[in-house]
Amino acid sequence: MNDLVRQHTALGETDLEWLHLLVSEWQLLSDLSFADLVLWVPTLDGTRYVSVAQMRPNTGPTSYQDDMVGHLVPRGRRPLLDAALDEGRIVREGDPEWREEVPVRVESIPVRREGRVLGVIARNTNLLTVRTPSRLELTYLQSASDLAQMIAAGSFPFPGQQVDMDASPRVGDGLMRLDADGVVTYASPNALSAYHRLGLAADLVGQHLGTTTAELAPSRGPVDEALVKLASGWAPRETEVEGNGGVIQLRAIPLKPKGTRIGSLVLCRDVTELRRRERELITKDATIREIHHRVKNNLQTVAALLRLQARRMDSESGREALNEAVRRVGSIAIVHETLSQNLDERVEFDEIADRVIAMVAEISPGKVQCRRIGRFGILDAEVATPLSMVLTEILQNALEHAFTQGEGGTVEVTAARSGSGRADGRLLITVLDDGSGLPEGFDPQKAGNLGLQIVRTLVEGELGGTFDMVRAEPRGTKVVLDVPVSSQK
Repeated sequence: MNDLVRQHTALGETDLEWLHLLVSEWQLLSDLSFADLVLWVPTLDGTRYVSVAQMRPNTGPTSYQDDMVGHLVPRGRRPLLDAALDEGRIVREGDPEWREEVPVRVESIPVRREGRVLGVIARNTNLLTVRTPSRLELTYLQSASDLAQMIAAGSFPFPGQQVDMDASPRVGDGLMRLDADGVVTYASPNALSAYHRLGLAADLVGQHLGTTTAELAPSRGPVDEALVKLASGWAPRETEVEGNGGVIQLRAIPLKPKGTRIGSLVLCRDVTELRRRERELITKDATIREIHHRVKNNLQTVAALLRLQARRMDSESGREALNEAVRRVGSIAIVHETLSQNLDERVEFDEIADRVIAMVAEISPGKVQCRRIGRFGILDAEVATPLSMVLTEILQNALEHAFTQGEGGTVEVTAARSGSGRADGRLLITVLDDGSGLPEGFDPQKAGNLGLQIVRTLVEGELGGTFDMVRAEPRGTKVVLDVPVSSQK
């Protein structure tokens, strides 16, 4: 719609915002009218109309099989559009049109904003299935007529009341028509069923909806008064009411077809099962976070026991082996600690990488500086856990073997993402040190060092990536990891 309005019409940005607000609401008008809606806006030179939006009803058959958006028609071809635009009134005159052997009644509703007519809504009703109207259909049509008059007067949609139609109740979910005092004059079967879910034993018709709703909901003190007003339809608002184990969503729409409030529409939707599932998901998420928290605590306990055992070891090699195990357990604990604070099974790995770097740097034999360059981004837990262990092993290996006691140097961890968010996304990690470098004839794919065996197993087996270790120029060692990832940055 933005492109069509800006390309073909003289409407400004505030007018365009009003049309967007209208389009966000007009499913309501379409369903109440049992009719298709097409929004026509005059072109910049005033000689034609361009259709910028279209809506089909959920309550009846469509009048248009084809998409009408983007069509241009000259003035004079559709006299009802001309009359509505020029005279600023709803136009219903004329005989039904025949489209593919289907009679269609066409009406034109001017769209007014601040006294100016921006365009015209063509309301097209398929007459092929018209039958003797029921009380529900008569209420729908009368409510549609009131809303059409409000659109023509510029009082609907309500400014500042952007509605999420995917989350708000719709006409078919349940509808109640109230008089000016808030008394129910009509309630659809679905609306009545929703209130029965709250515990209502009587009929809704003749009841004051605000008072009845407040009585069915648990007492909430001063909030009850606000609930009474909202359910009475005094202002365009939405709320949820819970009682008797049920939850219903309410949306009030005041009706002021001639400037004076004559009543209101209240749409309602039974969201009991939806809210129950949401609560189950929240409980499940909380349970998963608690599990991660407990795993982290258990791993920290294991690390503490290993650290205690290391202090009692007489063998220097045995003590060092236990200290390496402490760091491996610690890297996994960092991941579980991060997961315990998240709502999903994904983590921001940059924070984990920084903590792993700081943890391993404690074993530095001299003034070796460790730093991270670039971003790892967000990773799935199934990638983050083995990757944290891999990073721990590589850094540990660099600090232990690349530098002698008291020697200074640097270790850089560089991360870069490519194709993030796709199944073929990659994470390229480079660990570069300026230490003594690799010994002659060293083959990282065959080296028997336990740390390198762990790296090979995790990178190639669990992460499905590649691992290589080569001499760096002019000195030092470069480790390159290429890992597939698909999480968002």
